[in-house]
Amino acid sequence: MTSYEEIFRSSVEDREGFWLQASEALDWYTPPTTALDDANPPFYKWFPDGELNVAYNALDRHVDAGNGDRTALVYDSPVTGTRRTYSYAELRDEVAAFAGVLRDLGVEYGDRVVIYMPMIPEAAVAMLACARLGAIHSVVFGGFAAKELAVRIDDAEPKVVVSASCGIEGTRVIEYKPLLDKAIELSSSTPSATVILQREQATAELGAIDHDWAELTAAATPADPVAVKSTDPLYVLYTSGTTGKPKGVVRDSGGYATALAWSMPNIYDVGPGETIFTASDVGWVVGHSYIVYAPLLAGATTVLYEGKPVGTPDAGQFWRVVQENRVKSLFTAPTAFRAIKKEDPDGEFLKQYDVSSLQYLFLAGERLDPETYRWAADLLGIPVIDHWWQTETGWAIAANPAGIELLEIKPGSPTRPMPGWDVQILDETGAPAEPGTDGAIVAKLPLPPGAFPTLWNDEDRYVNSYMKAFDGYYLTGDGGHLDSDGYVFVMGRTDDVINVAGHRLSTGGMEEVLASHPDVAECAVIGVADTMKGQVPRGFVVLKSGVDGDAEGYEEKLRGELVQLVREQIGAVASLKDVAVVPALPKTRSGKILRKTMRGIADGADEPVPSTIDDASVLDTLRPVLRKE
Repeated sequence: MTSYEEIFRSSVEDREGFWLQASEALDWYTPPTTALDDANPPFYKWFPDGELNVAYNALDRHVDAGNGDRTALVYDSPVTGTRRTYSYAELRDEVAAFAGVLRDLGVEYGDRVVIYMPMIPEAAVAMLACARLGAIHSVVFGGFAAKELAVRIDDAEPKVVVSASCGIEGTRVIEYKPLLDKAIELSSSTPSATVILQREQATAELGAIDHDWAELTAAATPADPVAVKSTDPLYVLYTSGTTGKPKGVVRDSGGYATALAWSMPNIYDVGPGETIFTASDVGWVVGHSYIVYAPLLAGATTVLYEGKPVGTPDAGQFWRVVQENRVKSLFTAPTAFRAIKKEDPDGEFLKQYDVSSLQYLFLAGERLDPETYRWAADLLGIPVIDHWWQTETGWAIAANPAGIELLEIKPGSPTRPMPGWDVQILDETGAPAEPGTDGAIVAKLPLPPGAFPTLWNDEDRYVNSYMKAFDGYYLTGDGGHLDSDGYVFVMGRTDDVINVAGHRLSTGGMEEVLASHPDVAECAVIGVADTMKGQVPRGFVVLKSGVDGDAEGYEEKLRGELVQLVREQIGAVASLKDVAVVPALPKTRSGKILRKTMRGIADGADEPVPSTIDDASVLDTLRPVLRKE
């Protein structure tokens, strides 16, 4: 099979045969003979009779095949001026040693280990060490507030917590140990031990249950891989932005490894010895899948980058990494490229580096606006590929499969469904929507390998949150449409659809129009309460670097142009009349704009500062604008 159509059709018509064949890319202790156990829907199980070890597949098997000298991981940290490389043999040895540390601390098959670390190689080592033992890791984004860490510790009930003395965000050193201590104090579940990696930027004072990473590792006896069932959990990852009891997304072992191993050559066109640079964080699903597991399963080189795209020390850092590592595929969020565009709109930094190795730019994590797509495509002269997936899915729902064939790129679309993803658009009654008509984006069950089989210790919530709205379908929580060619268009979360005088309108569509203005670097549109129309949209724009926003009459002129653009491209029904120029937009540390928080403040709620925020001062500056004080 050589075409997308043939491969996708095969995954639909012979689902079990397709995925059993895909599973042959892995080394199994007990190869599966059954692809899918569908006896208890919606709790489907992939490869139920198979046994493997994911860490062995990520490391040992490459060493055993004679490729131990191949580069596995490159650690690049402009914020500390550090660069280190690990061969597959070296990384395997580090992982085996730390697995020995965890084993000596009492961690066994099925135990949980919470990992609360910055973007350093030891975070990946800890993840893989858990997988080697058959333990379940739960990575909590480094720098999360103590309360957020505490509720995750409560839910996962880890035997051990692995952390570092500090993380670095921009020029700030964030001490982790006080946050961890407070989290354990707040939690009703106390780990038996913690392991702390001391960093020179700030060392931590160790207490009664704390252990020094370096000391334990130096004395450890390496641990061998443990065979686990394909259906055993590999990790639990809590969705960001949750309130109350967090939702712990469970990832199985064999299904996840199979899906990732398939995706690397087929979606990202990256194989053994080639390099992928995924500029994300191991605390998020993208970091789990495409910084740690997928590249190593493929025998590729992965870049683990500690820093931001601009400011450390300049807007050319991504290009430097590409040049130094001969990166083939770069994967990041649209926000990162909007930041680069704002600081370097003409690509002057790019001209300083040789990026001829770069063949693809993949973007995901939020909606890719056409303006950013066009800017990046023109600047780089390579395919700029949007794709769409979620924490729950583990890998792409819809993508443009570069390793199979590049489909026509349609700006605004993450392209077409990947194998196993039967994507449909349903209206409020559950009826299929016509092409081009927005509705709820759903996926017909069973979901393919790699998608979450349940929530940690909460099957009822799994059903009620995701499987109950439309019988036989997974509710993605996103709204959008399919066009007549089967391309998926994701217009945003369904709660970002606003109702203006009875008309359902997408704020994503309005953002697309605002972003097309030549002076706008990035923007957000939110729906706010209105006594006459129920809701009306409000727009917020950040200007590109070099635009003189203080010129007399400029803001009034720009506001008029933006309102007219929306009127022309969406219609007067959009009722967008309020656009404010702001210095910055509030974002999470992963780069997502905090639209829900903005809506709450604009509607008069006493919104607390989210623990996920990157820079609280941005929200403080924006608060009076939102409230029109």
